[in-house]
Amino acid sequence: MKGRLIIAIVSTVLEEAALAVIVLFGLPKLGIQIPLAGLIALMAAWAASSVITYRMGSRALRRKPAVGLADMVGSKAKVVSPLAPEGLVRIKGELWRAKSAGHRIEAGEEVIVVGQDGLKLAVRKSSPSDLEGTK
Repeated sequence: MKGRLIIAIVSTVLEEAALAVIVLFGLPKLGIQIPLAGLIALMAAWAASSVITYRMGSRALRRKPAVGLADMVGSKAKVVSPLAPEGLVRIKGELWRAKSAGHRIEAGEEVIVVGQDGLKLAVRKSSPSDLEGTK
């Protein structure tokens, strides 16, 4: 992670230098004048964009990937479209097709993955006792 941070800082500094060269030397040759305050604002916006992009990328790289259907058993999911008996659930930020154990489950309710049926997740309605043993 330390190497990625150093590369991000060096690349941002080089981008800022290129931006300053373009604004101070390139644009005046084309007859375009940008005041110093405009250059400072442009560089601050570019630096903020770089920091935001770095943080979002680092967060995405640290997220633990969902390996497969079998690894999801026991995990909580949220129903996106009603399960009657099939529909969509959101689990670990991804949409999956799911099938309920027979009862209709409305959108917004929490379910527990109990197995798989082909490429679909088999789910049942979450109960208070499920809270301590879920992933």
